[in-house]
Amino acid sequence: MSTKNDRIRLVVVGIVVAIMLCGGSAKADFTFGTPKNLGMSVNSGRSDLSPCISADGLELYFDSNRNGGYGSYDIWVSTRPTAEDEWGESNNLGELINTDVEDANPTLSADGLELYFNSFRTDGLGGADLWVTRRATKSDPWGSAENLGPPINSEAAESAPSISADGLELYFDFYDPCLPDDDPSQGFYVSKREKTDSPWGEPVTLGPVINSWPIQWEINISSDGLLMSWADFWDGDPRPGGFGNTDLWFSGRSTKDGQWCEPVNLGPAINTLCAEVGPAISADGSTLYFSSKRFYAAWLGHYHIAHDIYEAPILPMVDFDGDGIVAMKDLLLLIESWGTNDSQCDIGPKPWGDGVVDAADLEALIKYWGQDVTGLVAHWKLDETEGIIAYDSAGNNDANLIGDPVWQSAGGWVDGALELDGIDDGIEADFVLNPVKSPFSAFAWVKGGGLDQVVISQAKGEFGRGVNWLRADPTTGNLMTELKCFNENMVPGTDLLSSIQINDGQWHHVGLVWDLFGTRILYVDGIEAAKDTMQEGSFGFGEDGGINIGFQASILHRTGYWSGLIDDVRIYDRALTPEQIAELAQ
Repeated sequence: MSTKNDRIRLVVVGIVVAIMLCGGSAKADFTFGTPKNLGMSVNSGRSDLSPCISADGLELYFDSNRNGGYGSYDIWVSTRPTAEDEWGESNNLGELINTDVEDANPTLSADGLELYFNSFRTDGLGGADLWVTRRATKSDPWGSAENLGPPINSEAAESAPSISADGLELYFDFYDPCLPDDDPSQGFYVSKREKTDSPWGEPVTLGPVINSWPIQWEINISSDGLLMSWADFWDGDPRPGGFGNTDLWFSGRSTKDGQWCEPVNLGPAINTLCAEVGPAISADGSTLYFSSKRFYAAWLGHYHIAHDIYEAPILPMVDFDGDGIVAMKDLLLLIESWGTNDSQCDIGPKPWGDGVVDAADLEALIKYWGQDVTGLVAHWKLDETEGIIAYDSAGNNDANLIGDPVWQSAGGWVDGALELDGIDDGIEADFVLNPVKSPFSAFAWVKGGGLDQVVISQAKGEFGRGVNWLRADPTTGNLMTELKCFNENMVPGTDLLSSIQINDGQWHHVGLVWDLFGTRILYVDGIEAAKDTMQEGSFGFGEDGGINIGFQASILHRTGYWSGLIDDVRIYDRALTPEQIAELAQ
C-alpha cells in the first residue's frame, strides 16, 4: 500500500470567529482554546455569574447567591499574587456594597478605583439602577455605594454596566417592563462623558445592528473598544447561528468611532445547549471569562446545574499557510502583507487585530514560533518496526502493546501499521482527556475487523464507566459510537449508528467528533456518516480512564478485539471542522 504522508496537511483547529470590522476591509479571525473551570476557590455549589477581571489580572469580581452573603445575589472578589498563580478564596465585598436584594454584574475601571454594578435596592429610581463604589487606592477598602442618578437611571431597569478602558463610555442594558421585548427602545445603551470627573451624558441606544434580538443582556466592551460581547436568550425558535437558549455573541468595529458590525456567535467551543452568560475579555485580549451552566464533573466526583465561571484562551490564527506549525512560511506571508490591512496576517496587538499589519502582528506571531497549533494531544503513528511501545509523537502518551501484535512497517495507509489478531492483541495508553470536560475528535485508519469489534475505547477509571468511542456494530459492521449523554435522572441516551460498513476488508478512515454538549458526529472516509444533537438538559458522564486501541476494557475483562490493521490514531482536544476532517482522510 503506498503511503499518504505527503497528502496529509493539518490546518489550525478550533472554532473560528470572523468579524468584519465595519468601515474598513480588515477582518479579524481568532479561535478559542478549551474552556477551563476556575475551580472551587472561585466557584461554589450555587450560581457564580458575571465575572469581571481587573486590568492587571489580579482581581476577579463576580456575583453569587452562595451561602454567607447578605441577600439574593452579592458581589464577591477573588485575588491572586500574580497572573500565573491560582485564584485565592473568594470574599464578600461587605455591607457597604451588598444588601438583602440582588447586587450584581460588577465592572471595574481600568485604574481599579471604581466599581460599577446594578442593584435592586429600594432607594433607587427604578426596578434596577446602576451604582458605583470607589476607593482611594487598590489596597484600600471599597466605600459606600452611590446611585448614578439621571440621566443614567430611570423608572425602568438599568443593569449590567461595562465601563470603557478610558473611563469615558458606560455601556449597559435598558429594559422597560411596560414595553414589548422587541420594542426598539429596549436593549443596549451607551452614555459618554468628556472627562472622568465630568457628568454622564444622555444615554444613546446602540441601534438595530446590536439590538437585533428581543432579549439580550450583560454587554461587555474590550479594552481597545473594538470588540463587544454579550449574551442573548431565546424562548422558541433559536436565533440564526445560535446553539442553545442562551448564547454568547460578539460584534466588532474598525475604530472606536466606527459602526458596529453584524453579531457573530462564538460557536460550540464556548456555547453549548446549556446557558452561557456574562462574557468579559481580559485587558490584554488573551482570555475570555464567562459563566456557564454546563455540567462540570468536579474532582469530588459530583455534578451540579448551577452556573460556574470559566476562562478560555483567545488565540490568534497564526498558521497562515495551514501546515499546522508556525514557521518561516508564515513569517514570509506576514512580511508580504506588511503595512496593509490584510485580514489573514492582522493578528495583533489583540487576537482580533487592529486593521494594519505591522510590528504588533510580528510580535504576536513570534510568540507561537515553532509551535504545533493543531490541537493534537495524542498521535500514535504506529510506524515502529519492533518493540512493545507505540510512541506518541504529539504528547507524552506512549502506549504499551498487549498480546502479540505484528508491526507492518510498510503495510499501513500512512507508512506502517499494526496488525491485530482479534484474540488478545491491542494497545493501552494512559489517560488523555475526559469527554465531559473538553470537546474532542478521535480518528484512525482501519482495515479488516469483524462484527462487534472496537477501534478506540476509553477504559473504566476511578469515576468513569468506560465507553467505546468507535466500533463496528454487532449486526452489520457499521461504524457506531457508544459515547452518549445522560439526562438529569441519569437515564442514558442512545448509541449513534451510521449506515456505512467499516469491516469490508478495505481501508477506511473512521472518526468521532464530540463537542461536549451539543453534537456528536461520526465520519467515514472524510464524509459525515451519522450525526445527532443531544437534548437540552443532558450531560456527559465523566471518563477518567486510559485509551484502548483495538479492544474494549470492560469492568471484568477485555473484549471486542480488532482483527486487522490499525494505523495513524489521532486525538484532538477540540472539534475538527468538516474541511479539516476531509483533509485528514486523503
